[in-house]
Amino acid sequence: MNQNIFKPVTLLFILLAFIMVCAGCGKNKPAPEELSAKEYTSSQSEETDMLNTQLFASAKLNQDRSEYLLGPGDLLEIKVFEAEKLNTTVRISSRGNVSLPLLGEVSLDGLTAAEAEKMIEDKYMQTYIKDPHVSIFIKEHFIQQVTIVGEVKNPGTYDYSSRQRLLDAIALSGGLTDKAGNKIQVRRSAEQMEETGQTLVVDLFKLINEGKTNLNVKIRGGDMIYVPEAGSFFVDGAVRRPGKHHIRRPLSIREAVLAAGGFAPYADIGDLILIRETETGEKKEIEINLKKNPEDSDELTVKKNDIIMVNASFWGKIMHGSGINIGVPGFGVSYRNPSR
Repeated sequence: MNQNIFKPVTLLFILLAFIMVCAGCGKNKPAPEELSAKEYTSSQSEETDMLNTQLFASAKLNQDRSEYLLGPGDLLEIKVFEAEKLNTTVRISSRGNVSLPLLGEVSLDGLTAAEAEKMIEDKYMQTYIKDPHVSIFIKEHFIQQVTIVGEVKNPGTYDYSSRQRLLDAIALSGGLTDKAGNKIQVRRSAEQMEETGQTLVVDLFKLINEGKTNLNVKIRGGDMIYVPEAGSFFVDGAVRRPGKHHIRRPLSIREAVLAAGGFAPYADIGDLILIRETETGEKKEIEINLKKNPEDSDELTVKKNDIIMVNASFWGKIMHGSGINIGVPGFGVSYRNPSR
């Protein structure tokens, strides 16, 4: 064999071997912004667990019988100790009223027995009795109910016996699932509102994480609570966990990539594309270069149905897809596309 031909071939194999060794070393290097990915320590499940922990801490799960609420269908025995002729047994009407001697129609819906006693005493005292004492005994208690549907662990219909707020009701259903969104709907029937139905929308993120307790609205018997699925976005390309992810809170582009596991080792952080649907239904592409303009990742907030494409670096794919096969009688060079 001609030695002049052999030498270049030998040098070529040595050069390829050197490149492959470098490639092997490159596989141990951290991915672009991998250290930043550690900041995103909460997975979807962990974040849900944190929300549920705060939810259960704020909820009142133990019901006190003295707090049972009166409502339509309840049968009451009402006694006025100073005037036996005023004693009566009466059932609360569908509108929450009872008819009492001398007083006529009185609304007791949503009151505890103690609150109803005090209100009737005040009414008799205004005109008829100087210092009345009223006692209410609940002979039949018609249990009211609330319905909880959507992304909760145990959707269904639950007895509503005592005064509750929104967090109490969600805790009653076992808490939120991983897919739960923040905008909780409390739907009230037209019967409750006398004329038209009403839907209250509560931002659960602001209620739990920002402590806005005024959003922890009172729940009434007959309410339906709906916990919708969170909006979702998609991340594809050179990331560790491509696919669909849920928007549980406002996310920047960088946080959205971290939610997908962070950049893959062969990612080109200077070549991202955000595909967003406009109001007219058209697709709009926004190029993002986190090398030159890292602030873009914080200024842009992910929206429902957004698609984030993270392109791969050519040399990154070469370095992380190449390898050396050593055997007998020699060795060879192999390549596997790391993005597949």
